[in-house]
Amino acid sequence: MSIVDLDSVDLTFHIRKDASLKDVLFRKNTVQSPGQKINALKKINLTIRDGERVGIIGHNGAGKSSLLKLIAGIYPPTGGKLQVEGNIACLFELATGFEMEATGWDNIYLRGLMLGEHPKSIKSKTKEIAEFSGLGDYLNVPVKYYSSGMFMRLAFSISTAIKPDILLLDEVIAAGDAAFLEKAERRMKELMGSVKILVFVTHSMKSLKDFCNKCIWLEKGEVRMIGGTEEVSRAYLEAMLPNG
Repeated sequence: MSIVDLDSVDLTFHIRKDASLKDVLFRKNTVQSPGQKINALKKINLTIRDGERVGIIGHNGAGKSSLLKLIAGIYPPTGGKLQVEGNIACLFELATGFEMEATGWDNIYLRGLMLGEHPKSIKSKTKEIAEFSGLGDYLNVPVKYYSSGMFMRLAFSISTAIKPDILLLDEVIAAGDAAFLEKAERRMKELMGSVKILVFVTHSMKSLKDFCNKCIWLEKGEVRMIGGTEEVSRAYLEAMLPNG
């Protein structure tokens, strides 16, 4: 059984007045210090169980991506309790774990291990990953020479070859030319349908209704509403109207 449970979870960042952009991005300053305090998430209470496909909606800066990263274990909570049971796959920040000097073949193996595969299991998937990427002989080349499209094709092919219990997805990924995008969309739908739990950040109400059976509306780091996708999306859209 898989579960994601957040009990009064807070996520706060403390930024020094003299912090550089690099400090902020790589979170070198996470202790109390004079400067700006950012309450990314405030008292989040949420339980997601097997069979639930949860969409997260809200304005930019509402805390949607922060919530995904917290569930993934990238950010530890600064308050409350977080419990996650089940193997997680994250389809965001796909470049994490790549060795730019290594070949495509080597990165299939390295990235697979980072995503929780065992050496034997990732080796068994290597041929299928290579074929899906369509990169052919370019897999013999260090990935630092790849175009952005080639790089994303490889990253997507590896990440979606892993079969998790819990899938964390931040929007649909654009990963190459039209033919590859068609393949990618089919694979994404299969993966989203096969996992035990889906947590999906989206700005698309159509995707929300197509893939999710539960919806969370975040606003300024807080849960404004939880419920069925129709109910929550309707309330969200009404609130977005000029006189809403």
